[in-house]
Amino acid sequence: MATVVSGDTVKVHYVGRLASGEVFDSSRERNEPFVFKLGHDMVIPGFEAALIGMGVGEKKTVVIDPADGYGEHQKEFVLTVRRSQFPKDANVTLGSRFDLSDGTGHSVPAVVTAIVGEEVTLDANHPLAGKTIVFEIELLEIGCPMPKHHRCSGGDCGTCA
Repeated sequence: MATVVSGDTVKVHYVGRLASGEVFDSSRERNEPFVFKLGHDMVIPGFEAALIGMGVGEKKTVVIDPADGYGEHQKEFVLTVRRSQFPKDANVTLGSRFDLSDGTGHSVPAVVTAIVGEEVTLDANHPLAGKTIVFEIELLEIGCPMPKHHRCSGGDCGTCA
């Protein structure tokens, strides 16, 4: 039986949960399997590592620590700014999302996590940074074609037209 190796394109169903059991993402709820190519930074390291050696039809539950998931929560990605630094018409409320410039021309998403007087705290960490997560994974196919709507996130994954 063939098993997954780095470089394979795979089709999986997955359910991602926080340690508390709360579901944060699920291909099953969308009823659309997830297709991606291993070895091209398309998924978090722990998810990819869990697939290596799996065979079609196999199911697995894996616990992924922050280091192999979305990283540790980094204090340097949390900043406090004056309310006056936002556009006058901006809806600045808890949970509001804004794109910040990282100084290199890229935008970084950030969430308002606190408002105290005229000071607004923004957190640009990934929402799952610092969290241990659990994935239930089912391998559906190995060697499948990438979907036509796939866009490379940089580099040559060999699947882009």
